[in-house]
Amino acid sequence: MLRKTRNCVAVVAAASLVGACASSSADIAPSYVSPIQYQSYTCPQLSEEAQRVASAVAQTSGAQDKQRTNDAVATGVAIVLFWPAAFLVGGDKQTAAQLAQLKGQFDAIQQASIRKNCGLKFETRQQ
Repeated sequence: MLRKTRNCVAVVAAASLVGACASSSADIAPSYVSPIQYQSYTCPQLSEEAQRVASAVAQTSGAQDKQRTNDAVATGVAIVLFWPAAFLVGGDKQTAAQLAQLKGQFDAIQQASIRKNCGLKFETRQQ
């Protein structure tokens, strides 16, 4: 009876942590960033800044998705084998906030480029 109770408690504890798993990078919405900060940029400067931010978005997205994978593995282990592993599920607050900010910057650069008629092509990767 005690073992059955422990198992139930472990499953409930682990299942409650599933909601704490990191979000997919594709599911993180951009934060608002005003395009006004880019109004003094020339079209070549906007292009360079867009490339810099796009690179940072890609790097941060990779880190976010790695955290999501790690959280999913820890949750699976916690549910199936070893409930203390549930405490390894870290969530995604800091990286997600950074990614949302970077996505917002990218959107602001794109808006500034459109206002200046730079003709830059902005492609987003479909996930």
